[in-house]
Amino acid sequence: MTREDIYKAIPHRPPFLFIDEIESWTEKEIICKYTFKENEFFFQGHYPGNPIVPGVILCESGLQAGAILLSRLFRESESGRGMVPVVVKIDEIRFRQIIRPSETITLRVAFKERLANAYFLVAKIEKDGKAVTRFEFSCTGTAG
Repeated sequence: MTREDIYKAIPHRPPFLFIDEIESWTEKEIICKYTFKENEFFFQGHYPGNPIVPGVILCESGLQAGAILLSRLFRESESGRGMVPVVVKIDEIRFRQIIRPSETITLRVAFKERLANAYFLVAKIEKDGKAVTRFEFSCTGTAG
């Protein structure tokens, strides 16, 4: 899928867009990729001379993949049309390895369940098939 597909799905734009490509997208799961560029704005002050992707940015990339996953569900639901997902809770965050400039991550986000206007998902971020970060999160829809 193209960058245009990403732009249609979520309102995020560079320099705060952390999805380069969508590898697959079903009703229940999305798999995306992102390569951290050497000139990302946050590398200037986050461990200068030894840049590391901040954990919050790793989480944001997973949340953006989840927002893309939910955007289809919102478009197909009459009550969800025009809505964009907004995170309301993050749980069970585990960081397993450091990510540096020029490294590519794979984001796997799965839809778990919906209760009323709350959507529950789990994100798994990997590098070269090995776990980087895992967390659960929930979203609600707000007018876009």
